[in-house]
Amino acid sequence: MAEETAQTFYLKDYTPFGFDVENVALTFRLAPSATRVLSKIHFAPKPDAADQRFFLHGEQLKLISAKIDGVEITPELSDAGLSCTVPNKPFVWEAEVEIDPAGNTALEGLYMSNGMYCTQCEAEGFRKITYYPDRPDVMSTFSVRIEGDEEVLLSNGNPKSQGEGWAEWHDPWPKPAYLFALVAGDLVNYPDKFTTQSGKEVELNIWVRPGDEGKCFFGMEALKQSMKWDEDVYGLEYDLDIFNIVAVDDFNMGAMENKGLNIFNSSCVLASPETSTDANFERIEAIIAHEYFHNWTGNRITCRDWFQLCLKEGLTVFRDAQFTSDMRSEPVKRIEDVIALRARQFSEDMGPLSHPVRPEEFQEINNFYTATVYEKGAEVIGMLKRLVGDADYYKALKLYFERHDGQACTIEDWLKVFEDTTDRDLSQFKRWYSQAGTPRLTMDEAYADGTYTLTFSQKTAPTPGQDQKDPRVIPIAVGLLNDNGDELLPTQVLEMTEAKQSFSFDGLSGRPTASVLREFSAPVILERESSKAERAFLLAHDTDPFNRWEAGNSLAREARIAMVTEGSAPDPAYLDALQKLLRDDSQDPAFRALVLQPPSQSDIAQALFEQGITPDPQRIYDAAETFAQTLAEQLTDSLPRLYADTTLEYGYRPDADSCGKRALNFRILSLLSRLDGGEQASRQYYAADNMTQQSAALTCLLSIDKGEKQSKAFFTQWKEDRLVMDKWFALQVACAAPDKAAGVAKDLTRHELFTLKNPNRFRAVMGALSGNHAGFHHESGAGYRLLADNLIALDRLNPQTTARMCTAFQSLKRYDAARQNQIRQELQRIAAQEGLSRDTNEMISRILEA
Repeated sequence: MAEETAQTFYLKDYTPFGFDVENVALTFRLAPSATRVLSKIHFAPKPDAADQRFFLHGEQLKLISAKIDGVEITPELSDAGLSCTVPNKPFVWEAEVEIDPAGNTALEGLYMSNGMYCTQCEAEGFRKITYYPDRPDVMSTFSVRIEGDEEVLLSNGNPKSQGEGWAEWHDPWPKPAYLFALVAGDLVNYPDKFTTQSGKEVELNIWVRPGDEGKCFFGMEALKQSMKWDEDVYGLEYDLDIFNIVAVDDFNMGAMENKGLNIFNSSCVLASPETSTDANFERIEAIIAHEYFHNWTGNRITCRDWFQLCLKEGLTVFRDAQFTSDMRSEPVKRIEDVIALRARQFSEDMGPLSHPVRPEEFQEINNFYTATVYEKGAEVIGMLKRLVGDADYYKALKLYFERHDGQACTIEDWLKVFEDTTDRDLSQFKRWYSQAGTPRLTMDEAYADGTYTLTFSQKTAPTPGQDQKDPRVIPIAVGLLNDNGDELLPTQVLEMTEAKQSFSFDGLSGRPTASVLREFSAPVILERESSKAERAFLLAHDTDPFNRWEAGNSLAREARIAMVTEGSAPDPAYLDALQKLLRDDSQDPAFRALVLQPPSQSDIAQALFEQGITPDPQRIYDAAETFAQTLAEQLTDSLPRLYADTTLEYGYRPDADSCGKRALNFRILSLLSRLDGGEQASRQYYAADNMTQQSAALTCLLSIDKGEKQSKAFFTQWKEDRLVMDKWFALQVACAAPDKAAGVAKDLTRHELFTLKNPNRFRAVMGALSGNHAGFHHESGAGYRLLADNLIALDRLNPQTTARMCTAFQSLKRYDAARQNQIRQELQRIAAQEGLSRDTNEMISRILEA
């Protein structure tokens, strides 16, 4: 097990830091293996502080000197930091340390990526730069001087002055250390400007490696749209003279919202039609918006402690979802978000890694950057908005920004502004933050004498550390339809507060069909007795797009489960409904593409498990193949025409309408490829003038065990483009047959372009393997062994990425005893490694203990 002793931190133990940090001055003298960092920090004791100990965090630092008020001291050092005796009055702390950016493969603190210096300080990376109270409730202004030979020297805030080999920056807004940023490298900028609503002109830059300038236009437009949207919708204006984004190849996450200097994983900012897919464009637009929105919901108002991580992330994810809905299709965005929520967060809630939106304890905070904190945190914000209404939501947000600007806050602070604005008691609603698990909502219906009654019961299963669950407030959006599909009752939000509760609707002339949980109004599992005919009716007539999709998805899941458990043929009624929808040109192409997208094989496995049936990954795969083949055969006469009708005649555009049409075209091509042996896909591959169509064609070919020639051509064409190569690596594994997936992935780890040091490349192979459901869970156990081998190797270099990839094993309880034993053996093998990191040790322990 890990050599490092795991310390558990508890929310209940929070104690404020005993000193104010009045200002911080940092000097960086850059050198790849021996960077010197000089700090000069003004501290002032808090007279009423409960803890007056002076402790500064610091890890992997070589202390050169330390002074208090100019006098050299010898502090007491440990692996976690330093402590010393300090005056009972304001004083100046000075320190000089040496660090090794070139040797920092963990990509936390100051490190190097392809010759560029860059930082990642969230959550606790700043302590690897210099000694400091590295906690989010310690906020101060920063002045930074950078000395180095690099052409571009960047930090937070506004530029103050610069000369040959140096630059100085000052950030006037107090911030915690996790928002500190520094970048130095031989970069080029893609510039633009934005004029705020008050008339201030802001300089904008996207900084990239030479040669990537042509991939910045879309990102810059997304940034300007985000800035305007935040002004128009939330009344929030940018507050510095300059806003910089830097594209970095080696980055553990998607991007980081450092004040005025956002650092992005290159894959989340660089885009061109030739190298990026529609999904890449939409993701870039959303992530740029997300990081920009953090300027207020995260930077100007930050977290008191890391237990409150959902305070900034849940709210900002909700805001970026609003933005994408406004820029693109609101119904499609909502459906896509729910698909992702169920795939990632519901699985998390049902497994050994389940935890509340606001955790009560942790050993390594990096392990709590989870779907529960982000996506479920956003769902909680959405429920709150739905309960109080739009007007009171924005009124409460206005009060939040006025009351807490410049503060480090808690969930209690957040809920208090809503209570003060609406006079509501939100103590029961707060359970969404404190209770883990996904509530199951059971629905019964009754009709008599013109009165229709819906009765709901809620129950949440025990989760690790929480055996008992109290009822939560659940907003249930409901509409009623008559036999013609007309709305008898427009959407109403029912507010459920009890374990069991009934709602009645009077004055009806006949029994209605209920459309329940419209727009997925709460992150719950709805259990409802519903006939195939009723769901087919909702698929055809529901005025709520989400519930139309949900009805089709439910039919698809039921049909697939029957194929797996009974060996039955695909449901003819459902196949007929799909064909009708596919041919209905009046429907949004993006919506039709989503309905044609089958439930994931992992989703089917979870559904079977919940029914008490042990899922067989191979049978689930075989059923998926049979269903797709049958649908294709029934559409034999229509597919060529449908493909032609959905093929765009104009050049590439990344707008929502064009993306929807290409998505539908891809679904049709995947069916057509099963009939013509990939002939049309091969023609599309060679004719494609954009990456969306080229990669779609290659995917179709690889999925029918064709495309070796095109795959080689793809590699030859794009081997110099690192981001396109990530796609190539991932496609080989994702499209591989179950018995070949682990072998393909293993071969790719030996490829000359594979490296453990780049998180994108590692995730491209190992993430694709864990996402290939039948391949990863193949009865041989080869997928489990290969992932474990690579996690062991990666942990020595990058614990954070390693720990996050351990989640691939969290669903072990779904499967048969043989597979469970294979997974446990691999987890135990990882756990037995000498010097295992805290990050990985915690994840492995939580899975094994549960």
